[in-house]
Amino acid sequence: MVIKTYDAYTRLSTLEANRFANFLFEHQEGKKATKQAIRKAIQYSTKEIPGLGGYVFSMEDKDDILGLAVVNKTGMGDYIPENFLVFFVVHRNYRDQGIEQKLLEYTLQYCKGDVAIHITSENQCPNKQFFEAYGFNVTHTEMRLNR
Repeated sequence: MVIKTYDAYTRLSTLEANRFANFLFEHQEGKKATKQAIRKAIQYSTKEIPGLGGYVFSMEDKDDILGLAVVNKTGMGDYIPENFLVFFVVHRNYRDQGIEQKLLEYTLQYCKGDVAIHITSENQCPNKQFFEAYGFNVTHTEMRLNR
């Protein structure tokens, strides 16, 4: 089992980016993000589209993806967390086997600064208690005007 890190310097091939997007789309739970939104988060992380970048962390065993974390840098550390954990998904056949813990610990060690994640009533996997065990806490309620 190995964790690979991708960013602006260790770029993903188009084939690998599509493989990751398909994995995230297939194994996310709750309210599903579109493949387009998933690809955009990956592209932002690896600076394929303009922005501050971020990271994609892939936990793999041989050719199998066990879990993926996608982090976007915000550049706004003075008033919101510097890192936003956009996607954190573990293959449904490998959940509750320690993969979540290893992937999150690696992600948190690698990212400099604070890390935020949005957990809604629709996307409770991994659940709120899992992240609270790692020191995450609810700091505010977000309201959105969707247009």
